[in-house]
Amino acid sequence: MSYIQPTRLEISLGRLSERLERWAINPWRRVSLLLIALLFAFLLGSSIAAVSGVLALMDPIAALLTISIWEVMVRIRRSWPRSTPITIPRQLLDMVRIGLLYGLLLEGFKQF
Repeated sequence: MSYIQPTRLEISLGRLSERLERWAINPWRRVSLLLIALLFAFLLGSSIAAVSGVLALMDPIAALLTISIWEVMVRIRRSWPRSTPITIPRQLLDMVRIGLLYGLLLEGFKQF
């Protein structure tokens, strides 16, 4: 059985969560990072809805894309055990979900 040596990229990406958690110990950094994720997801949700509304032919595709992204995020979120402490990746995922939902809802209410 041969052992594959981990590459520098694999090691760096594996420790990304730890490094991000250490960097976000400062509460202002954590809040700003979460706010950036929320606003980026809001922009993404708003743009998906606006583009699909303008083209009118892509409504089913945009709905499929949005639901599949949403379902992947929900499945990732469910895989984390509840007993573990809340980490920055979990908070970022929650902010992205909230921002995406808020952007889609706001674009939906603009139609009325």
